[in-house]
Amino acid sequence: MVEHLHDDQAVLVVDETGDVKKGTGTVGVQRQYTGTAGRIENAHVAVYLVYAGRRGHAAVDRELYIPRSWTSDPDRCRAAGLGEETGFATKPELAARMVARFLDAGHRAAWLAGDEVYGGNPTLRTALEERGTGYVLAVVCTHKVTTSAGKFRADALAKKVPTRAGQKLSAGAGAKGHRFYDWAVIDLVDPRPGNRQLLIRRNRSTGELAYYRCYSPAPVPLTTLVRVAGSRWRVEEFFQSGKGSSVRLPCGETVWGMGGCTLRIVVLRLRRSRRRTDGHYQRQRRLEQWRLGRPHR
Repeated sequence: MVEHLHDDQAVLVVDETGDVKKGTGTVGVQRQYTGTAGRIENAHVAVYLVYAGRRGHAAVDRELYIPRSWTSDPDRCRAAGLGEETGFATKPELAARMVARFLDAGHRAAWLAGDEVYGGNPTLRTALEERGTGYVLAVVCTHKVTTSAGKFRADALAKKVPTRAGQKLSAGAGAKGHRFYDWAVIDLVDPRPGNRQLLIRRNRSTGELAYYRCYSPAPVPLTTLVRVAGSRWRVEEFFQSGKGSSVRLPCGETVWGMGGCTLRIVVLRLRRSRRRTDGHYQRQRRLEQWRLGRPHR
């Protein structure tokens, strides 16, 4: 799949989504916030890694979030079939695992994008920097960064930027056309190699601000940072299109939920290929055998 969607400037997008559940038997279920419902519900949550390039986007990995309420109860874990070695991992730790697996498998992605859950985690940011992977990760307004003038909250720095200094750029096309915002960037100070900035996004209608921590091994233009920031919407589109979907494969297997959506998109893309080579059929067969999840019983 990654070979088919290959893009030298592809972005890995990390985000989580949940499924509302009844009862307490489903692995990882507890009362927790899930974007699916937009509130706290009895649900389990998975963290997804999505590969987004110019040719399309698809999930390449996922990790089920196992809350402490589970990992601190060995009997419950054992009854649900979880191994004794199962330990608690935060969502940023799960993201770091998936990125490491992706890169260690020989794949390449120039960037990672994610929301505030991931941008506020210094361990994840450091792991990406050590691998030379750039990132544009959202942070909260109270997030502190260091400039040549000292240490400031993100929102305090934004107040120092004149409104007219923002550049109008599109973060990508949406259902109603291009998403235009005003963008500004402030250089950050760090003794380690690489380039670090605070990216500020201003809604042109409401004035609402958003903030991103950015890193790149070499200098990049503002348009690149904006493109990566806009890639986050690709995973939201993926979640919306995948909920409740299923696909029946030629081998007779039915794949449900997010996996079904991913697999259906990729198989259809492969079927539209103009050249029918042996490699094409081998890739299609591998994709058809990739089972990304079924309904929990």
